[in-house]
Amino acid sequence: MPVIIPADLPAYETMEKENIFVMSKERAERQDIRPLEIVLVNLMPTKIETETQFVRLLSNTPIQINVEFLHTYTYESKNISESHMKSFYKNIRQLKNKKYDGMIITGAPLELMEFEEVDYWEELKEILDFSHNNVTSTMYICWGAQAAMHYFYNLPKKELPSKMFGVFEHVKKDDTCMLLNGFDDIFYVPHSRHTEISTEEIKKIKELIVLAESKDAGVHIAVTNDYSKIFIMGHAEYDPLTLKNEYDRDISQGKCINIPKNYYPEDDPSKEPYVKWRGHANLLFKNWINVIYQQTPYNLDEIGKKQ
Repeated sequence: MPVIIPADLPAYETMEKENIFVMSKERAERQDIRPLEIVLVNLMPTKIETETQFVRLLSNTPIQINVEFLHTYTYESKNISESHMKSFYKNIRQLKNKKYDGMIITGAPLELMEFEEVDYWEELKEILDFSHNNVTSTMYICWGAQAAMHYFYNLPKKELPSKMFGVFEHVKKDDTCMLLNGFDDIFYVPHSRHTEISTEEIKKIKELIVLAESKDAGVHIAVTNDYSKIFIMGHAEYDPLTLKNEYDRDISQGKCINIPKNYYPEDDPSKEPYVKWRGHANLLFKNWINVIYQQTPYNLDEIGKKQ
């Protein structure tokens, strides 16, 4: 089944060119099927790139999905046109009376700031509360995961000696978890971050189950036992050239940055990078959608009543 997005969203044309199943809202409304309702809270400055990455992964499932986009009203993005934001995005005030089967809260390039110093921290707390009360399952990504762990469990983040940057080997820690169905025992995921919440701190929280971790990059996936909260520290959604673009950008700005590990053949940036994570990225999102599909009520108004 296709993912449902506006026909004039830039990602729509990209998906069609890649022969990925997408459907316009107009066509979907003529089908007598209740799609899953997913909202993407896009905190990244690269709005269109991030939209496309997540829509691509959500589209590769057998279930019809309606995707909406949310941005912050207390901070105006400077890297995207006002018309794009007005056309495709809403804010939490507009969504506060809705329910969703799933939510994704992305990362943001704010790691070296204290959470409380972020311009939209108070609004993000409102969004996090919304995710707890009005969403069946929320996937928190990278900085979004660190912010959510700090808010829900008061876990501290710490700055790393150098940027965690590259594609790292991870070990599956749970053989029965539905979220990891079909995963190999060892799999690869990109990371790009300056901070972490340590494995030791995460494992102190009895409510959390660590599903995958890396000896180099630490915990990658931790979940609550009902999958209502899924914390993901890496970037399975990254395109093949996302790390390359980040590296080239930092080099052009004169920043001290290491070559991303395990990414270029022979660690040579002049060569085309390897992609080692695409299969498991698709599995992760397929499994997440299947988990939601099995757990979410048909009537969206029932979401949150069990809490």
